[in-house]
Amino acid sequence: MRILLDTNIVIHREAATVVDEDIGILFKWLDNLHHTKCIHPVTIEEIEKHGDPRVLKSFRVKLASYNVLKTTAPMPDEVRRLLEPLDKNQNDLNDSLLINELYCGRVDSLITEDRLLLKKASILGISDRVFTIDTFLEKVTAENPELADYKVLSVKKSLFGNLDLSDDFFASFKEDYPGYEKWFNRKADETVYICLAGSKPIAFLYLKVEGKTEDYSDIDPPLPPKKRLKIGSLKVTLNGFRLGERFLKIVFDNAIRLKVDEVYVTIFDKRIEQQRLVSLLEEYGFYRHGLKKGSGGQELVYVRSCARSANRSSPKLTYPFFSTAGQIFIVPIYPEYHTELFPDSILRTESPMDFVENEPYRNAISKVYISRSIERDIHPGDVFIFYRTGGYYKSVVTTIGVAEGIIDNIPTEADFIRLCRRRSVFTDEQLANQWEFRKTSRPFIVDFLYVYSFPKRINLQRLIEISVIPSVNDAPRGFTRIDVNNLIHILRECQVDESIVVN
Repeated sequence: MRILLDTNIVIHREAATVVDEDIGILFKWLDNLHHTKCIHPVTIEEIEKHGDPRVLKSFRVKLASYNVLKTTAPMPDEVRRLLEPLDKNQNDLNDSLLINELYCGRVDSLITEDRLLLKKASILGISDRVFTIDTFLEKVTAENPELADYKVLSVKKSLFGNLDLSDDFFASFKEDYPGYEKWFNRKADETVYICLAGSKPIAFLYLKVEGKTEDYSDIDPPLPPKKRLKIGSLKVTLNGFRLGERFLKIVFDNAIRLKVDEVYVTIFDKRIEQQRLVSLLEEYGFYRHGLKKGSGGQELVYVRSCARSANRSSPKLTYPFFSTAGQIFIVPIYPEYHTELFPDSILRTESPMDFVENEPYRNAISKVYISRSIERDIHPGDVFIFYRTGGYYKSVVTTIGVAEGIIDNIPTEADFIRLCRRRSVFTDEQLANQWEFRKTSRPFIVDFLYVYSFPKRINLQRLIEISVIPSVNDAPRGFTRIDVNNLIHILRECQVDESIVVN
């Protein structure tokens, strides 16, 4: 396959001062799969504008390892017409030249971290061939499981003092923050969240609670007095395991438990993994507040309110809060898939050791549910209570989810697999079987957000006793509607923190 690399990917890979850990996995996969790494002539032109002749000389040598497109495709009128409103400057025009090569079929895929390029791909109807680093890694690890030569342990709590600061993972922190080693060592007995691949860190999170007297004079404009949860350190290497979402879930869980007013983070955006985190934060309702001045330069300041509100049309923006104003469903899930999809909802009868390896569908907040239910009238913001099947005594309700949307009338098996991949518990082969199981009734997909695992579970017997389910013959099959009173009964029986519920 011919893979076209956006200029930002090439610069990040070849810049002399950037640590390669976050992008090295991508290039390892490209080499292992014998894909041709292509660059567009405009990438050469953009790099040639660099002002430092020594840096430019270094880049010229390194670019010899890429395949520069020898010819470029003329831009069809329909592409020009669709993209012209988005092209505000020369960089935008250059991006359109890149996406045009893909549209015209001269390359097979495009890898970029540019959000405008992703938007252009959507407008042109070729989003399935444009990838960020993370989504490309998700695709290739799904298609080539035998090539994934490392195992990843799930997120664990640890202490700063247990971590090896000399590991390359921490090199970017040291580069960005003068005095980082001293700060790190002062935190030796404080708690962090860490995820390891073997013995090597690949994700790291430190959280700090700040009171109303905290000094924010180094932030412009200063933050007003509030109780806040600060994301003190956050780094996730780009690896296709959706660890960013997993760590963001930890942030929100702590924010609710600690009853803070806001969450905020200060972050540079000079590296691709930082830019990806900024995009993820914005997706979940963080907004740019201002800038923080420090010895390492100016950082962006992103803030997210923890006020009790629920945006039903875009539930990510107010996650993990959910509204009872929409429809409410009990949704069945078979035991063999339940804990694979919801590892935090593990039962006491299951072994945690069976679920320690990271999988994207385990880590993701945004997941998919596949169904052939007769009930298909599902809308963003609708509430799901997931019901682990098992009979009168063993079936239990365990988990809350919120619908993002439904995808019905899927045209082909390939589209079905692409839409489900890495956010469902099924392999590509199992998805193909799902598609072919009943040709007269193709499955549909529900995108939803995993919100909350119940501290206590109640079984079908108890659901009948509290009049949520009429009888054992009415056990949920497909999407089963319940009313708000039923929901409140379930939440109180299951000892749910009702502060996440917006009535």
